Amino acid sequence: MDPRLLDALAAIVGRQYVHSGPAERVAYSYDATFQQYPPEAAVSPATTEQVAAVLRLAHQAEVPIIPRGSGTGLAGGTIPTPGSLVLNLARLRNRLEIDVANSVAVVDAGVVTADLQRAAEAQGLFYPPDPASLNQSSIGGNAATNAGGPRCLKYGVTKDYVLGMTVVLADGRVLRLGGRVMKNATGYQLAQLFVGSEGTLGVITELILRLLPLPRVRRTAAAFFPSVEGAGKAVGAILQAGVLPVTIELMDQTTIGVVEDALGLGLPREAAALLLIEQDGNDATAVEADMALAIAACRELGAERVDVARTNEEREALWRARRAVSGALGRLRPNKLGEDIVVPRAAIPEMLRRIQAISAEHDLPIPVFGHAGDGNLHPNILFDKRNEGELARVEAAAADIFRSALALGGTLSGEHGIGTLKREFLEEDMGAEAVEVMRQIKAALDPKGILNPQKVFPQHGSGPAPAGFLAALPILSDATPG
Repeated sequence: MDPRLLDALAAIVGRQYVHSGPAERVAYSYDATFQQYPPEAAVSPATTEQVAAVLRLAHQAEVPIIPRGSGTGLAGGTIPTPGSLVLNLARLRNRLEIDVANSVAVVDAGVVTADLQRAAEAQGLFYPPDPASLNQSSIGGNAATNAGGPRCLKYGVTKDYVLGMTVVLADGRVLRLGGRVMKNATGYQLAQLFVGSEGTLGVITELILRLLPLPRVRRTAAAFFPSVEGAGKAVGAILQAGVLPVTIELMDQTTIGVVEDALGLGLPREAAALLLIEQDGNDATAVEADMALAIAACRELGAERVDVARTNEEREALWRARRAVSGALGRLRPNKLGEDIVVPRAAIPEMLRRIQAISAEHDLPIPVFGHAGDGNLHPNILFDKRNEGELARVEAAAADIFRSALALGGTLSGEHGIGTLKREFLEEDMGAEAVEVMRQIKAALDPKGILNPQKVFPQHGSGPAPAGFLAALPILSDATPG
């Protein structure tokens, strides 16, 4: 990168927060996927004003900007592109205000999700969205991808809690949108435009988030089934019984086995599937009644064992099992493509059957877990990218999974976003006209195209995704820092 530009960045943030050495470039080259590509440099501002100054400089120099939170994304949304500058937002952690009187939080984008949750709960309030990476992910990244988590069945996703934000546009202009009000019908709802935009329209630096009263009672149970199909049908049966749980989480036999290998919790390896069910509320009797109905529905659909957590320690053990899944899968293969499809709840059993067939057809293990209560499944294609020809099989399996979800009336992503991994399928999901409208919005807010280029939008042009869409993605072996 031009030394004059590095000097100008240092004048904004301080020399120690401009990162251009080979090791520093590698540190900002990857996210939680198997992709990797080094930026030209990275810069770490600490305030909205510094972010705005960096963007004004980049806009003038036409340098691509890659906004980055904690780097926990699973869709390749923060992978650098050639000639790019990573805008590391992790230092934006100066503000974490819990406004009890108005039941809102005002937080900088770099605040870690779990820290916000703990601060709210200390005041008797509750921030429900809980992505699996909540102990690492930043709240700004959650907003940029519209992150969800297990509690979304009852409480919704990040967009349902955003009341306002501060966002910096590509040219450095600063917008302050919304506020600490529960209702706002003034003008276009611009704040919601930036939620889920994956850093392609603007850089979120501060958020105003709605909080709820903290539930006083929680009950948790794990139901084990002899078939994945039975577990899938049980999801619908629970909801048809008039129960709206906080969560209904699914783990298949492979994920049960690897978690048991990792944690030794006594999970039955012979079970084909597990449903983790939780309910909360303020009336213990009502919560217990809901759990009884849910357990009865599971038993009617063939559950052979139901473990009910009677203590907080037992509840934590069940949740530790669920949150360990993604990392534990590394015991089976060194690489994974963690997918994030959504189908109508009634289509879950059929989608699970199709994933099993796709796994067999392409000779690749594809364990499945996820938020079955809202139809959001995470089939993980396990592979070793060092094996010749294996990436092509992964690509074919991923395409089959995407198209199966779409054929069943579903969509490509429930909470991870599109990034690079699914961009070539966007038109198949949304249609050419909708994608063109998105491009027009992007051009209006970022006419030079410097914000997170090569993300979200198809790169091959119009029509179905081409063969080779994964092989074209950046991998470090092709991009070692100079």
